Amino acid sequence: MATPTLLDYLHQLRKQGVSHVPIDDPARKVLRELYTRGSARSPASRPPKSQSSPTPPPPTSITATGSTPAEKIASLASLADTWAPLKNLRSLRETMVFSVGKPDADLMIIGEAPGFHDEQQKEPFVGPAGEKLDQILKAMGLSREQVYISNICKFRPATKNQTTNNRPPSPEEMATSLPFLKAEIDVVKPRVIIALGASTAHGLLNSDKKITELRDSWHQFQGIPLRVSYHPSYLLRPDDGLGEKRKVWEDMLAGMEKLGLPISEKQRGYFK
Repeated sequence: MATPTLLDYLHQLRKQGVSHVPIDDPARKVLRELYTRGSARSPASRPPKSQSSPTPPPPTSITATGSTPAEKIASLASLADTWAPLKNLRSLRETMVFSVGKPDADLMIIGEAPGFHDEQQKEPFVGPAGEKLDQILKAMGLSREQVYISNICKFRPATKNQTTNNRPPSPEEMATSLPFLKAEIDVVKPRVIIALGASTAHGLLNSDKKITELRDSWHQFQGIPLRVSYHPSYLLRPDDGLGEKRKVWEDMLAGMEKLGLPISEKQRGYFK
């Protein structure tokens, strides 16, 4: 039989109609000791506090599905459109801009993130910067249908009261988006990558060097030769001269040589 407790005794008194119990100093001391003893229970004996499970880190790799390169790229785009780690950043806009071009191209061109015009047309590198890129490709003897064009970020970085203004993606936004770009590269298997813009170079090469230090040599990304160049929007500045155009063209010539594309003397002499 269980030993009656103080609480049992008090319940019994209440049933008998007793509403107040006088307590002298010795009784107070006993109650104080009981209270102190109960409060000092070990943490293991206390009920566990409810804790929310920590958010798991986003996966570092993503695998495309499908039987053809086009189907695999489409599967990546479908996955990116609703991918929780990107949505949870709450710093990107809602309209996805994935990629355009040939899904098994020899040349892959990578930018940083969609801008206003890209978001409007849901295609990377459109608007004035896209027109400039098309001109560069034409001078190389190529078109955007013959290359694969993508961005590190698949959504336009948001700003307060945003209209046509754009901002570069943050390191966190690029790092969260990078698994998709890596998966794209695994599908396309380009022979050469050209990274356009400082943010793109920093996101791919994990480097904080200036673009002037990165653009004049070859790098590697996922085992593929990578060349850094200025973003086409850089060439739209009013004060741009032939010297800057020549620098970009030299980067493109290096890419053409690496790909084994024919280069005429006229092409070699552009912007000199």
